[in-house]
Amino acid sequence: MLNTLKGKTVLVAGASRGIGLAIARAMAEAGAHTIVAARSLANLQAIATELNGAALELDVTSADSIHACAEQAGAVDILVNVAGINIRKPFERYTEQEYADIMQTNLHGIAHLTQLVGARMIERGAGGKIISIGSLASIRGLSYMAVYAMTKGAVMQLTRALAAEWGRYNIQVNCIAPGFIITDLNRAMWQSPEMLKWLQGSQANPSPGTPEDVAPLAVFLAGPGSAYITGQIIAVDGGYSTTANWPFHP
Repeated sequence: MLNTLKGKTVLVAGASRGIGLAIARAMAEAGAHTIVAARSLANLQAIATELNGAALELDVTSADSIHACAEQAGAVDILVNVAGINIRKPFERYTEQEYADIMQTNLHGIAHLTQLVGARMIERGAGGKIISIGSLASIRGLSYMAVYAMTKGAVMQLTRALAAEWGRYNIQVNCIAPGFIITDLNRAMWQSPEMLKWLQGSQANPSPGTPEDVAPLAVFLAGPGSAYITGQIIAVDGGYSTTANWPFHP
């Protein structure tokens, strides 16, 4: 019963594919009324039908869209922030527009949505859960993704600050830092034998993960079993942030 979400409403921002879709499915399976939100409403309708939930249009680059989504979602018990983009390139080659797009999508829009949904949680007085999807880039330095890392580091710190600020309202705020999870956004990169060989020497689990490896933790953090867990950044990374394999054998 620690993972049951019956009677709860969850809003998954960025639920059309990958980690967001896996989390939405897991939340619905745990009994939550699941609202999926993303830019393409047409793609979401089939997902909402599958989950017996609802679909809302959400463009995190638009303040009007964020306001409309928060208003239409109504009384949300659990907010899951997944929406994000990445552009991998040397830092000195980012254009102003690329910088602005990543910042708005990964940080400013998410912060705005969290502000609106969190304010309603406080007003209702029934507590709540806020779960943001960070990244290994929240806790480790990785090359060719500096702007993305800036946003994910900020999401980590927002998590800690809001946990301190909103704990008095019985709102738990946590962040999941996925490791090398294969999604449509990075699938081509992981077709390289060189990348797979590198990973085998870099972490305890020699394989990249899947979105379904992330979803169970999100369900736990959304449920009653996590009532005393807040302000945490929890890696789901096969051990990358804490382990390394080496060729020594005794």
